[in-house]
Amino acid sequence: MNQPAIHFATVLLAFFAIMNPIANAPLFLALTEEFDTGTKRMIALRSVGIAFIIISAFAIGGREIFSAFGITLPAFRIAGGMMIGLIGYHMLQGQSSSLHTPTQEDNEKSQDAALDIAITPLAIPILAGPGTIATAMNFAAQSSFSEILRVLLAFALMCVLTFVAFLGSRWLSQSLGQNAIKVVSRLMGLILAVIGVQMLIAGIHGAFPA
Repeated sequence: MNQPAIHFATVLLAFFAIMNPIANAPLFLALTEEFDTGTKRMIALRSVGIAFIIISAFAIGGREIFSAFGITLPAFRIAGGMMIGLIGYHMLQGQSSSLHTPTQEDNEKSQDAALDIAITPLAIPILAGPGTIATAMNFAAQSSFSEILRVLLAFALMCVLTFVAFLGSRWLSQSLGQNAIKVVSRLMGLILAVIGVQMLIAGIHGAFPA
């Protein structure tokens, strides 16, 4: 497998692990239970659309953001690796990380209007939370056109998969059951923890080259 294909597969796997559409499907079902099918479809579409815009902005403008705040790539990889590793650790323990989980206040605010659910908590922080943003910026850090394109294509594919999972959330919950969903979440947590450690190693190597 050539380097671009490996890069795309790694990015896709990282996004899949951190967005975890299978585990987020029951949450979508609970948040939209009172709405009709058309409204649920609109909420799902808007949530992935907003998430894609947010992640695209950070993936494309990552270098400018670094420059504006005086951030070096190794420093970002160290911080991002620690953050992603922490999310993965919490998932392995069967817990929800506060970095990637809506608060009770978020859920109460989202009840004010049906489509607001698409923004909070679905788009932010569930789909485009700090971990997802850090992942996108890390894999598009060199800001080459091909690198950014692969990140955006991988995230677009994940948005499509998430949209399908949201629409089929009732079927997924009934077919898999809570135990199977917990197993998937912990496997994704393991993958995230490994990705976080790899980012941390790359950051330390860049900051303190041999």
